[in-house]
Amino acid sequence: MKPQTTLDSATTPDGKEIVLYERDGVFTIRVDGMELMSSRVHGSEEAMANLTMAGIRAAAPHVLVGGLGMGYTTRAVLDHLGPQGRVTVAELLPEVVRWNREHLGHLAGSPLDDPRVELVEDDVARVMSAGPETFDAVMLDVDNGPAALTDVRNERLYRATGLAVVRRCLRPRGILAVWSASPDRDFERALSAARFKVRVETVRARPGAKGPKHTIFIAGT
Repeated sequence: MKPQTTLDSATTPDGKEIVLYERDGVFTIRVDGMELMSSRVHGSEEAMANLTMAGIRAAAPHVLVGGLGMGYTTRAVLDHLGPQGRVTVAELLPEVVRWNREHLGHLAGSPLDDPRVELVEDDVARVMSAGPETFDAVMLDVDNGPAALTDVRNERLYRATGLAVVRRCLRPRGILAVWSASPDRDFERALSAARFKVRVETVRARPGAKGPKHTIFIAGT
């Protein structure tokens, strides 16, 4: 086995080290040594997009993806989207954007090169606050979900004030989808309290394979 190669590193706004590694064609991003994502394991990100897009009724939907990651969620959205649909991708860390352009784009078929994609280098909370009834769906894959946070500032997205912002930015019959590393009954109750109709899906991290499972919250208005 080849040794692991450090391709790049940066410091996050809260002072943590984020590092991009590669070994034998597998790419991994870690924050302070904790694995945040890997190109070996992306089935649940794609499942989130598939479940969400299956519920959208708009002919030319506008979808917000919160968190670029390695591009797998955005690619799965594009695979369901017609020529008139749009995807806005909000990514806070410019390093993650640069890594996608320089190292990771080929993994998911270079979704940032698709003309239907608008990339916004900003906090997804600010993007959602820009205007009411803007999106047909919002997909949040920020940090490791509502509970397993590497940055405590992301907690606001998953609490009452953050969920109120989501509701305002969604169009009628809009959908919120949230990726989580594990089940979270407290978050499920928070969604219900915010007047979302909630269902919870458990999906494999790698389709058709044993290994970890992740949780997808699908919440309709």
